[in-house]
Amino acid sequence: MIDMTNGLNSFLFSTPEMTRIFAAQQQLRAMIRFEWALTCALEKQELAASGSGSAVEPLRDAAFIDFDELEREAKNAGNIVIPLIRQLTAAVRTRNERSARAIHLGATSQDVLDTALVLQMRDAMKLMDDSIGRLDTALAKLAHTHRDTLITGRTWLQPGPPTTLGLKIAGTLSALRRNRDRIRAAAERALVLQFGGAVGTLASLGTAGTLVSAELARILDLREPDLPWHTQRDNLAEVVAVLATLTGSLAKFAHDVALLMQAEVGEASEGVADNRGGSSTMPHKRNPVACAAVLASHARMPGLAATMLNSMPQEHERGLGLWQTEWESVPEAFRLASAALAYSIDIAENLDVDAARMQANFDNLLGLTMSESISTALSSKIGRAAAHDLLRIACARAAEERRHLREVLVELPEVTAHLNRELIEQLMHPGAYLGSSRLFIARVVGEPDAQS
Repeated sequence: MIDMTNGLNSFLFSTPEMTRIFAAQQQLRAMIRFEWALTCALEKQELAASGSGSAVEPLRDAAFIDFDELEREAKNAGNIVIPLIRQLTAAVRTRNERSARAIHLGATSQDVLDTALVLQMRDAMKLMDDSIGRLDTALAKLAHTHRDTLITGRTWLQPGPPTTLGLKIAGTLSALRRNRDRIRAAAERALVLQFGGAVGTLASLGTAGTLVSAELARILDLREPDLPWHTQRDNLAEVVAVLATLTGSLAKFAHDVALLMQAEVGEASEGVADNRGGSSTMPHKRNPVACAAVLASHARMPGLAATMLNSMPQEHERGLGLWQTEWESVPEAFRLASAALAYSIDIAENLDVDAARMQANFDNLLGLTMSESISTALSSKIGRAAAHDLLRIACARAAEERRHLREVLVELPEVTAHLNRELIEQLMHPGAYLGSSRLFIARVVGEPDAQS
């Protein structure tokens, strides 16, 4: 569904689920959840009247908020917390005057905003991990299915020795798993409570500060950090950086599929669907739309990562301007990463592979891409440099005369003096020149017999 509030093209750059996690209503609910949990923690330490937490709890759905007034006051206040606390306090006061006195006690605006972001990130991380798991399954199936599907290896976009589609897919799968490990490790560091009060000392709570902090973390089910991290933004910067690394790996996968989908190559393509990839003017077109979406999402990620790195040197105990740049950057990184994952899943689960075209394209190269195999065999006889020069001349002749390389080789005495026709034929067989590709795939996919 197109998000009419964020522009007609927003469907490319998020998923509905991730959009909901970082929607304004959800952010407000996360902020109110912090205030409710804080009130409960204060109540336990007898710093809030009995029943204060119960007075706040019914307001967690944020239904009481006057959004027009909230926005108007926030522009003057510099952040959304100040007018939110005023409205929340007023709403609690109608229920219990004494309970209203404890709202926001000991906290500062940044505590609310940062912890609310952490709560949203936690939901987002779960969503991301589920999507990565689904993509992992699809890629593992592809890698296993096509472990012997021959495809031309390409370096600098030029043909090289043979490889397999399974190995290419296994490379993406291995990178995906490394990215999953990075994201989980970054989450372990970043999904922590932020609660420090005005300058990170919790001085307004006296000797009860750490007790309130511990209880607040328990209620929110967050880990309590060693100390408040108001202007230490390394964990958030790391999260965005690892998300950018993830989308980079997904973009590499999408880019390769898009190149294989070119009509002149035609070796693999996105799944077929009605009117998918069509053109407004060219009826024959079948564009790689999912690949384009992944690439577009990643193209925006380096800028967000750079913004987060640039925002790290925040002044003293509260950042001026740099902290504020994070407010939209972190949610945007999650939205883009979720979109890249969703489109990558679409590609992987519906990939249309044309193995016959892969073989035909390889054969059309007249055996030139097997030159390394012949050169390697000759190296032990005449030396590496001499073998390389001999094959370079033979390949140039084969290309010029449009003849298969084996036909040229059997006419060269310098070759036949060391390699007979039968051995040349064996060396020209691409299936015999795949090295350890099966073993590499097996290591990633987890096949029990790597050599079978």
